[in-house]
Formats: sequence, structure tokens, C-alpha cells
Amino acid sequence: MTDTPTQLFIGGAWVDAADGATMAVDDPATGEILCQVADAGPKDAQRAEDAAVAAQEKWARTAPRARSEILRRAYEIIVERTDELAHLMTAEMGKPLAEARGEVAYAAEFFRWFSEEAVRIDGGHGTLPDGRNRMLLSRRPVGPCLLITPWNFPLAMGTRKIGPAIAAGCTMVLKPAPQTPLSSLALAAILKEAGLPDGVLNVVTTSRAGEVCEPLLRGGRIRKLSFTGSTGVGRLLLAQSADAVVRTSMELGGNAPFIVFEDADLDKAVDGAMVAKMRNMGEACTAANRFFVHTSVVEEFGRRLAERMGALVVGPGTRDGVDVGPLIDRNGRGKVEELVADAVERGARVLVGGRTPEGPGCFYPPTVLTGVDPDSRLMDTEIFGPVAAILTFDDEAEVVRRANDTPWGLVGYVFTEGLDRALRVSERLEVGMVGLNTGLVSNPAAPFGGVKQSGLGREGGRVGIDEFLEYQYLAVPVG
Repeated sequence: MTDTPTQLFIGGAWVDAADGATMAVDDPATGEILCQVADAGPKDAQRAEDAAVAAQEKWARTAPRARSEILRRAYEIIVERTDELAHLMTAEMGKPLAEARGEVAYAAEFFRWFSEEAVRIDGGHGTLPDGRNRMLLSRRPVGPCLLITPWNFPLAMGTRKIGPAIAAGCTMVLKPAPQTPLSSLALAAILKEAGLPDGVLNVVTTSRAGEVCEPLLRGGRIRKLSFTGSTGVGRLLLAQSADAVVRTSMELGGNAPFIVFEDADLDKAVDGAMVAKMRNMGEACTAANRFFVHTSVVEEFGRRLAERMGALVVGPGTRDGVDVGPLIDRNGRGKVEELVADAVERGARVLVGGRTPEGPGCFYPPTVLTGVDPDSRLMDTEIFGPVAAILTFDDEAEVVRRANDTPWGLVGYVFTEGLDRALRVSERLEVGMVGLNTGLVSNPAAPFGGVKQSGLGREGGRVGIDEFLEYQYLAVPVG
């Protein structure tokens, strides 16, 4: 912890907040304060914006290969420092070290992927249909960006946004979540070490998000907003972006259905459920929220899932053998407690878990509920915790209708051995991504994002860089 930066990163320099304010970073496993970091205000946000705007023109002209090599060097540094970054992440947000190491590898891969995409930005050429003009198409950076990242994947959500912005030639102001600023500050230090020019990336850690972000969005100099977080906050940011017509991409909430048909391989289904539900203690927008299980296999599926969930070891993420760390904070745990209590009051049966342990920290046990009333609050609320809520179905058309009966549409999971059914149901689900007989869909090489109120645009994959590029059309007379 002693080597981790705790100041703001503006114009390539580490600086204190203008008013000297700091905020505490807590360890969710103990409730103790890890350290104090700078707490930026509006003046600091303006300084960061000034730095990004000043650096934009020169950075946009930087050779694609130079941008690529910076990302590649940063990728290599992250891989070399896997253990250091994993311990930092576990300290500030709680996930077990094994899972934190996995996130470091996932985060690094975004930099490697976009280092390769940086040199593949293309345009186009052709003759227009009337034959009078040639059409030249070029692609250029959208301009200074505001990037807002969540606390649940503090390193990977940073690289998933920073990687394509750097590759495209955009400068940035990054605002990480107040619960997990340390991973973002460590990432800024790595990029500086990798040779990123001053002012290209600026990091403002703050507990005053509204005061910091709204002036930037309304001011007209920020040309792109990339946000990952709740749908409610996303709506607010969209409204604030409207005045200056800021280009936006948003990865918002989820309410993922997990559908198990009668012909499913239950070994695959339970394995998939463990990944889709328990990745990051269930604190993921891709987490399976509603388990729809065919009545003919629900008893067996519920029994197997409860056995697997009940065998998981809960404790501080730094301890050997721990599978499930604490939730992010007491508010997050309190929400899970309330949702489970509501479901039980409506008749749900607890197969395992369901009781908050005594002692310090924000722990909650892996929990499986069966016989859940469809009107329970956790059916239309993102749980963000280690709770699997099981409902039954008998008919394919019925389960598709119920799966789609939500304003969200990020991801869905389908388990069946029938090819026709697999394709038919996947195509009918109103989601941006489908896990077919798998519980893991996230990959840097694939486009990540949803439909409906789960967001706008895509991150990752070959299309991820498109969010940071504009087309320019040049008409040139023929002859």
C-alpha cells in the first residue's frame, strides 16, 4: 500500500486536491480504513479537463504504431505485477486473491487487444453513384473523453475504456468509483511508466461525483462519455450530456435470466450457474439474477446447486482457501438482506445460506432460494450479491416471455442439448449477449453490451474502438 499513489493524476503529475480534501478507502473485509486519497472538487475536474484538451491535438497526430507500443508495454507491466495489483484490488474491494489475479489477466488483455487494433484503423475509398465525385472516408478520434468506472471490476473496467481511447487517439479524464480508487491510480502510474504522454490520461478520484462530472458534460469540451454503472445514474448522465450533445456509450444494469430446459446437461448447468452467479460474489452486471428451471429437473438442479454453493468458503479475500469475499459495503449487504427477506416472506424456501454472519466485515453467505414468488422484489431488482433465486416453468414460449419481461437486456443464459431450441431461444431473448451452455460471456475479443435499459454501444471486440472514432467524408471531383 505504501507505494500506491494517493493523489490526483493531472497533466502527468501527482497533485493534491485544490481544497486539500481527502476521502477514506475502506477494507470491506474488516471495515478498517486502508488509506486516504485525494478527494477532487470542481476546480480539479477543470484542471484535468484543461490538461486533456491541451494534449488532444498532438496526441491525435501520434503515429498509430506509437500508441500501440505504449499499450503493449503497459500490458507487459501489468502482467509482471499481477500479484501486486491483485493484492491491491482485494484490499479495496474484497474479492479473493485467486479471482483478483484473474481480473488482472482480464484487464491486461484489453491493452493487448487494443494495442493490435490501434494499427488497424481504416477508412474507405470509392466513386459516388453519380460519377462526379470520389468519396474518401477517414476515421479520426472523437476528442477528449470522460470515463466513469464502477467499483466491482476496478482494474478491468479501467482498461476496457482506456485501451480503445488510447488506441483511437483520444485524451481522457477518468473518474473511478470512490470505493475503489487505488486500482485506477496504480493503472495511471503504469501508463506513465509505459510512456503515455502527459495529459493524455488524467485521473480524478472523488466522493463528489455530481460536482465533478456535470460541469464537464455540460461545458462543451468533453466530446465523449463512457460510463459503466447503474441504469438510474446512466439516465442522469444522459440528461446532462444532452446540452452539449456529448456522444455516449453506457453499460448499465442487468437482470439476467438463466434458463435450464428439461434436456439440459445438469452437470454443465450447475457449473454454469456457479460461474454466472458467483463470479465476483455476484457483484456483476452479468450475474444470473433469475433462474428459470423446468419443473421436471428443478428439484435435482436446486439440490446440486445448493450443495455447491454451501461448500464455498466465505472469508477475507487474502486468506488461503477462501472462495467468497465480502460485499463492497454495508449498504450493498443491506440491500441483499432486504431482498432475501422479502422473498422468504412471500413463500420462498431457503435451501442454503440466507443468514448474515456475525462479526466484522460485509460478508453474506452464498444463498439458494426455491419456490420464489414472481412478484418478489429480487425478480425486478439487480441483486448484486451471492443469491440464486429459482423459479419453475413448463413451456418454452412461457419462459421466453418471462425472461424478456424486464426493462433490462444485458445477458441471458440458456442450457439445453437441443440445437434447434438453443438457436431459437437465443434469438428470441432480448439481450445483447447469450451464454449458451456456458456461464461466462465476457472476453476482450468479443463485443460487450446490452439492449433496452442495459445500455448503449459496445465495449471490447473489433467494434470497441468505434465508440472513440468519428468518420469524415471527403468529396473529391473526378477528373
